[in-house]
Amino acid sequence: MKALILNSGVGCRMSDLTEDSPKCLVDLVSGESILSRQLRQLQSAGVSEIIMTTGYMAENVENTCAPFAGDMRFSFVENPDYRVTNYIYSIYLARERLSGEILMLHGDLVLDDRIINDITAKPHSCMTVSHTRPLPEKDFKAVIKDGKIISVGVHNFDNSIYAQPLYRLRQSDWEIWLAGIERFCEKGNTGCYAEDALNELTDEIKLYPYDIGMRLCMEVDTPDDLNAVNAELSPTQNL
Repeated sequence: MKALILNSGVGCRMSDLTEDSPKCLVDLVSGESILSRQLRQLQSAGVSEIIMTTGYMAENVENTCAPFAGDMRFSFVENPDYRVTNYIYSIYLARERLSGEILMLHGDLVLDDRIINDITAKPHSCMTVSHTRPLPEKDFKAVIKDGKIISVGVHNFDNSIYAQPLYRLRQSDWEIWLAGIERFCEKGNTGCYAEDALNELTDEIKLYPYDIGMRLCMEVDTPDDLNAVNAELSPTQNL
């Protein structure tokens, strides 16, 4: 299975934390950066091929991957228009490298160590959700019907649950979604979420919820998010 990590953005909501470094390289209380933590977890799960989209401070991101290159093969796809496009366009630029089954995650996602192992073992396409965690104001929410995800968006509040952008995608489902992403971008719709294309295709794509309960799975968009993540990672959390 290949992993697609989306790391093109600036992280402008992180204040001065991203003035000299991309968001994925922000340090965590665990002693790792967000990206190095993800790569360690992917390596532990046996994922050996990484396709990574870059943009802001691309060289810094690539240098962070170097220590993992012995066990993992990296392909970097730079989005030169990262300041004016969203990650849907980064995926479009990387499309020729994205065949087969895909594990897709955002580069600002901080995860419990068990989650990637668990989601890669699933036999079907799925997205991380939680019926236990409260709905976030700014992050994705998922709408579920008849056991299947039928909509993903930041504005989904009614009949929704907590969701985060970590997907395990079977080849057949991914091919349908990727074709939708291509249609969006080729019509000039490059500033939206990739999930906008997904939401038009949920009748065709069999995407199921993978419930993580209260385990950590959270995007770091702001300093407050970083503080919240570090509080959960703190060694004193379970004392």
